[in-house]
Amino acid sequence: MNFSNSTTDKTEMLKDKNTLADQRASIYWTQVNRLQARIAKATVKGDKNKVKRLQYLLTHSFYAKAYAVKKVTSNKGRTPLG
Repeated sequence: MNFSNSTTDKTEMLKDKNTLADQRASIYWTQVNRLQARIAKATVKGDKNKVKRLQYLLTHSFYAKAYAVKKVTSNKGRTPLG
């Protein structure tokens, strides 16, 4: 892989794993779940404009992106049927 074309600034690269752990601990994870619940309620109500606004918020939210990364990285996979 060629990392010389990376868009990440050299100052943003992680140097300490403890920093990542601190950042992950400080994230407000339930905010994403509440936003998803609001989208579901607006969908049931039939309020299409509100659904679109909330979906935009969700897709552009730092918390939602961090939550998605957390779900993928902590996924143990399907347990095999014995």
